[in-house]
Amino acid sequence: MPDSTPRRLPRGRHALAREEVRRIHRTRLCTAMAEVMAEKGYVGTSVADVLQRAVVSRQSFYDLFGSKLDCFMAAFEGAGQLLLERLTREIGDAGAPGEGARDDRLELCERAITAYLRALAEELPFARLFLVEVYAAGPEAIRRRSLLQEVISDALADLTGSADQATRFTCRMIVAATSAMVTAPVAERDPEALLALGPPLIEHVRVLWRAGVLGTGSEVPSS
Repeated sequence: MPDSTPRRLPRGRHALAREEVRRIHRTRLCTAMAEVMAEKGYVGTSVADVLQRAVVSRQSFYDLFGSKLDCFMAAFEGAGQLLLERLTREIGDAGAPGEGARDDRLELCERAITAYLRALAEELPFARLFLVEVYAAGPEAIRRRSLLQEVISDALADLTGSADQATRFTCRMIVAATSAMVTAPVAERDPEALLALGPPLIEHVRVLWRAGVLGTGSEVPSS
């Protein structure tokens, strides 16, 4: 999920500090990595492809990254962080688990689902990067994707006031199922299909809410 950094630095001499130039190059390379992979996939993307799209020299690339995988991981981490920041802006300060009216927490949960789907739809190259291409990037990339999913699951659990193990596990299931459902529309570059998942997902969460599976903080009896 890129920022508004310009594609090119000014021609000739400029007053930008070296670290600022490195930051701009890093952003452009990560954005280019996501864009090219959306077209060619991880395996089909070369460093040369990324350099051509970013309009950055090979020397600048290797000054920042040791390999294509290093650049991919940087793009992955940046996309994940920006996704979390976007969700935080949407829901604000939800308070500590168990605080706030129950209906208010349900509304926040629904807003978070809508914001998540909208973020994916608006940033399809980066969404594809951490939902699809991550599996081709190797074990470390998959491990980091799992960690990101755990962070999102914990955030959902806190948002709903789920303090016990059973309800937090339900949140993990919701996040895992949502991740699986959004992968196909992301792979097909279909933002409308992504957004269309919102109403049925929200309705399912409401069913769980009404049934007391979410938002109660109580243990589910074992069979």
